[in-house]
Amino acid sequence: MNEEIKKEKLFKDGYKNFKEMNYFEAHEVWEELWSDYYLKDRKFVQGLIQLSVSFVHLGNGNMNGAVSQLKKCTEKFEQFSGIHREINVPLLLDQIEQVREKYNECRHVSDFDWTIVPTLE
Repeated sequence: MNEEIKKEKLFKDGYKNFKEMNYFEAHEVWEELWSDYYLKDRKFVQGLIQLSVSFVHLGNGNMNGAVSQLKKCTEKFEQFSGIHREINVPLLLDQIEQVREKYNECRHVSDFDWTIVPTLE
């Protein structure tokens, strides 16, 4: 398979997994893309990995890990603007802020509203 096609397939597979709420799989696929190829926008892909891992931690009951990864991905996404890889970065940052606020309100992982997970549109 052509290298460019492989990179695009990995990105889309990660995206599909994220949209299907398969955050661990999204992280795995994007990690392969991030580690196997030196991408110009590797910080953006790393942000997607960290965003996914935040929800993996949350699902495992690790609120500290979820908060930490959310902070790290925010720092990565703030380096981008407009539409990047067909994702509206300002919208993504707004959605992440909503998640951060909800994380701060949650007394327990079961309090989290999974409908506010960023949509990556």
